[in-house]
Amino acid sequence: MSKLVVTLPDGSKREFDEKVTPLDVANDISKGLGRAAIAAKVDGKKVDLYYDIEKDAEVEIITLNDEEGIDIFRHSSAHIMAQAIKNLWPDAKLAIGPPIKDGFYYDIEMEHRLSPEDLELIEKEMQKLIKKDISFERHELPREEALEFFDSLGESYKVELINDLPEDSIISYYNQEDFVDLCSGPHIPGSKLIKAYKLLSIAGAYWRGSEENAMLQRVYGTSWPKKSQLDDYLHRLEEAKKRDHRKLGKELDLFSFNNEIAPGFPFFHGKGMVLRNKLLEFWREVHEEYGYQEINTPIMLDRALWQQSGHWDHFRENMYFSEIDEREFAIKPMNCPGGIQVYKNSMHSYRDLPLLMSELGLVHRHELSGVLHGLMRVRAFTQDDAHIYMLPEQMEDELTKVFELVDKVYKVFGFNYHVELSTKPENAMGDDETWEYATNILEKVLKKINVKFVINPGDGAFYGPKIDFHLEDSIGRTWQCGTIQLDMMMPERFELEYVGEDGQKHRPVMIHRTALGSIERFIGILIEHYAGAFPTWLAPLQVQIIPVTDRSLDYAYKIEQKLVKEGIRVEVDSRSEKVGFKIREAQLSKVPFMLIIGDKEVESENVSVRLRSKGDIGEKSVEELIDMIKEEGETKSDSV
Repeated sequence: MSKLVVTLPDGSKREFDEKVTPLDVANDISKGLGRAAIAAKVDGKKVDLYYDIEKDAEVEIITLNDEEGIDIFRHSSAHIMAQAIKNLWPDAKLAIGPPIKDGFYYDIEMEHRLSPEDLELIEKEMQKLIKKDISFERHELPREEALEFFDSLGESYKVELINDLPEDSIISYYNQEDFVDLCSGPHIPGSKLIKAYKLLSIAGAYWRGSEENAMLQRVYGTSWPKKSQLDDYLHRLEEAKKRDHRKLGKELDLFSFNNEIAPGFPFFHGKGMVLRNKLLEFWREVHEEYGYQEINTPIMLDRALWQQSGHWDHFRENMYFSEIDEREFAIKPMNCPGGIQVYKNSMHSYRDLPLLMSELGLVHRHELSGVLHGLMRVRAFTQDDAHIYMLPEQMEDELTKVFELVDKVYKVFGFNYHVELSTKPENAMGDDETWEYATNILEKVLKKINVKFVINPGDGAFYGPKIDFHLEDSIGRTWQCGTIQLDMMMPERFELEYVGEDGQKHRPVMIHRTALGSIERFIGILIEHYAGAFPTWLAPLQVQIIPVTDRSLDYAYKIEQKLVKEGIRVEVDSRSEKVGFKIREAQLSKVPFMLIIGDKEVESENVSVRLRSKGDIGEKSVEELIDMIKEEGETKSDSV
């Protein structure tokens, strides 16, 4: 009798006399792996531990040390939460409950309006279920039977989901005691594995993200294999609250929003504009160093241009429109079609290429009100775009230089980052062969410069594959900012040309790229990264002069004039308040340098210097102080 052969990820093989489960395979490898296993992959498909393997297969055991394992663990946590909610409010109808980064959520329709106090009730009910070590039992039904079954349960959202599946689909659902949920799985073997969890918040969410559909209640939670991991995560959440850019933006007088007259459109105040302009000065310095010429293009362009670019077909629902002289215009959601017109304005020779054009372009995108979030998600933002027009043989060199530029920018702010290579999406323009060629070029460059990356399938731009940079901030959160997109579609659609060495006309290749991404979003990230305590070169106010008494005021203003002449941003706090109060106020305002001036300093014509993070550093001459501040600016260091 032939043996059933299981091939493991390292290429080794194991033989069994009859059908086995992934749990059997894990135990055959080691008892320790058997205890750690929570699910498996069989021929690439994720399955439960008790799935029957009836023929030769490739098998990979999944544990809680794997990212996929944590997703399964959190998906099971969402199911336990949904069961607890149904136990407490039987009329609740379930929509979807996926795992997300660091947690999970479930969207639910119910008459009862959930409150923060209800989260404690749900947690207690979850604890009862977890103690029972409830198993997740998988069942399958033909499509029509599944429709009848979930209709009989009154789960209309599940019926809608099943209706969207192909006619010949086999539908799976899971039982947890009497609780039933439509789900493709897999799940953890039992609920006792969920040792540490916390329900975090309640929000509204439109069914399937459409304002035309019902508003559901979304319950967010987090779960971790160990309590210490949960404690660490909750601590990070508390730290994130303190750093919330919306809170700090108001306290530091940087920006505001007015949802009555301009929802999703930020208002930058004077101090916010100093921060913004210093950031853009740095951006311009770097781009001049790398040979870019800065351009500016109109904010509104004829509809025909957006049809030509493909945005009309692929991005129209996110665009704003206007009509002028009976012509339809679109407010630009992206800068590239306008930048292309600058290229087309002249005939170019191969000797002109590569041609590097940068643009700080204001773009508008119609975002749903539910996703707006301070500066992180707005409806109008400035994108630090650049477009590079090049010969095909210049692609690798130019992509490498772009990577160097982006890396240089992030290092100034102390950001670590990881890189993702995003491939062809479903709604892409162009053929598979062109996409594969462009994707291979990006992959080759990443390997050549020895950058680790992961593949992000199907998340490319509609006109080309891309490299995305995900920054890690000072408390470990990641933010997608910069992007490098390789585009062979737009040059074709816009009939871009250059005259080659042979005297004939040829198509250039384009790179679209951003370093900061959205300027507004990057400022929000910086606020939270630094917790509002910006390095001296970026700080809206660099120096606060604090006179001890009115006798020191004349000397304080004299120091202020000297610093202003040196281009230093400075203010005198002339209020009739105690010096301790003024110092606390300056500290709360995150001012890098505080100069305390009393009778002693007036007599010596020096200043007593207090640093934001280090406290008093003693008496300095004004010249020494100026040198310190200038060195901070020149090196872009963050030592105060």
